[in-house]
Amino acid sequence: MNAKNLVESKQHPSQAVVDEICAAGEPWVKQINQGQIFRIVDLEGNQAVDTLFYNAGHTLERYSATDTIRRQNQIYLTAGSKLYSNYGHIMLTLIADTCGRHDTLGGACAAESNTVRYGLEKYPMHNCRDNFLHALAHEPLCQQLGMSKRDLPSNINFFMNVPVNPEGELAFDDGISAPGKYVEMRAEMDVVALISNCPQLNNPCNAYNPTPIRLLIWD
Repeated sequence: MNAKNLVESKQHPSQAVVDEICAAGEPWVKQINQGQIFRIVDLEGNQAVDTLFYNAGHTLERYSATDTIRRQNQIYLTAGSKLYSNYGHIMLTLIADTCGRHDTLGGACAAESNTVRYGLEKYPMHNCRDNFLHALAHEPLCQQLGMSKRDLPSNINFFMNVPVNPEGELAFDDGISAPGKYVEMRAEMDVVALISNCPQLNNPCNAYNPTPIRLLIWD
């Protein structure tokens, strides 16, 4: 983490047009319009927040980890980072960050990955992929847009610590976040945000204790 990347926000919660809590382990969906500011707050610390973004007017355009990494030659996100779509457009720009680094590579936990990594008995455990699939199938906004499981690309893991060693191997380590840390971004187009507030209990990305997050939007 580089201290120069830590940028405080000028937004005050009392002026937010959306101020909601997403419970531990649950999904959350909301449209964020162009020019609006979106903040994710890690209320208790060490909570991974798996996040996807879609063009609200054309959901075949969505966040692309590949384009985001390649265009900025950087695998971590922080203040100043831009989130690119699979069409090469900038979807959001990170404008404030008090954590300092966010993961683009670790992906979402799933029944299958839990089984491979942690044992056959982990298959029934709640996971981010199931959260995403449930939201795509049942959230009214996703239904209205005709979205389904085919609309599930690689995600961002806000607040999650996934170091990469010189050999290119990933590790899932203790988080570098803390209670009250946040990341904030400006929407450069109308986007739909789809979040899984990660329910993972098998690795330290959530300190083995999933907790709520706070989500705010400003005009």
